[in-house]
Amino acid sequence: MTDHFSLAPEVPPETAGTTQAWKHALAEPHVLSSLWALPLSSVGAGLVEKALEVGLFAQTEQAVSAATLAQRLVLSPERLAYALEVLWSLGMLLRRQQADGEWLYGTAPELSPYLNPVSESYCGDALLFRFRVLRQAADQVMGLLSDEVPVVPPRGVAGQPALWAEAARVQIAQEQAAVSAEVALSVMSAQPEFGQAQTVLDLGGGPGLVAIELARHQPLLSGVVFDFPEVVSVARENIATAGFEDRLSVLGGDLSSDELGKGYDVIWCSSVFHFVPDLPGLLARLHEALSPGGLLVCAHAVIGAEGWQNRAVAPYYLNLRLQGGRVLAAGQLEELLLAAGFSGVDSVSQVRFPVAPVNVVIARKEGGRS
Repeated sequence: MTDHFSLAPEVPPETAGTTQAWKHALAEPHVLSSLWALPLSSVGAGLVEKALEVGLFAQTEQAVSAATLAQRLVLSPERLAYALEVLWSLGMLLRRQQADGEWLYGTAPELSPYLNPVSESYCGDALLFRFRVLRQAADQVMGLLSDEVPVVPPRGVAGQPALWAEAARVQIAQEQAAVSAEVALSVMSAQPEFGQAQTVLDLGGGPGLVAIELARHQPLLSGVVFDFPEVVSVARENIATAGFEDRLSVLGGDLSSDELGKGYDVIWCSSVFHFVPDLPGLLARLHEALSPGGLLVCAHAVIGAEGWQNRAVAPYYLNLRLQGGRVLAAGQLEELLLAAGFSGVDSVSQVRFPVAPVNVVIARKEGGRS
């Protein structure tokens, strides 16, 4: 006689493996799962957007109950509990259960610096911007697919510089501080030329935080942040705040046509080639702007050969491409750089970057100090 019972029939040992196989088979995702995930992701995105708008993550630095949080945010505790469970399922919140059965929720520690408005690494405004712009882009897709809709260059048209300046002050600055500057420093520090570099051009540098980060870690380095005149006014403020006015300056203009300066030991640029009508012409000008032995480092999204490589890139850049912007195929930029006279072209694929990964391409100009 046993001290337990089961409603399931006993399984002969010789069929046990088969039984486990069908259980595992039933747990495999359906072929439609990836499609079902799309509308589900919009629910999560909408909830995160609302959570940022009401300052939820500022209230969950320390674990808190749904009831307490609802009181602070003036929301329904019962309904908020469901929303907190979704944010927990997305990995944005952690939770633990108290002795009385009540759940306490707190921001995931790795995300807290980016979601709490008092943090120097706060990216909430940038995330809200991305949510809204990408939702608007999705709504415009069908209209932009028509040949009857005129193509408008995404950068450089009337009114655009002011919009880029506004973006540089808030969302681009937050993303550079949280991600882009660290990536640029990591790439540059791995190049032997960087330790002796004395001049840098941060091309299309927006708020200038990349140039500031490079100068902070390389005491020999001085240089220029180039962007629209309206944008470099933001960079000038950041440079002054960081105390680098004696080493960094700004230059306003249109990178498609205006003088970029010369004699740079290193040039950094990210996500600017998408907007340039004459890319071979710009690459030739960058080659000329470098000193002999100089280094050009470019970080741009590309369309890869495999579908999985484009899951973030293709949707993110769809609206830009429909309006006349450019996203090169993997390997194209390397070919264009060689044609422009660069040598020793190398690349690193799927590098982390805001919203979508990039390929980092490193090109060298022949020559150098003797």
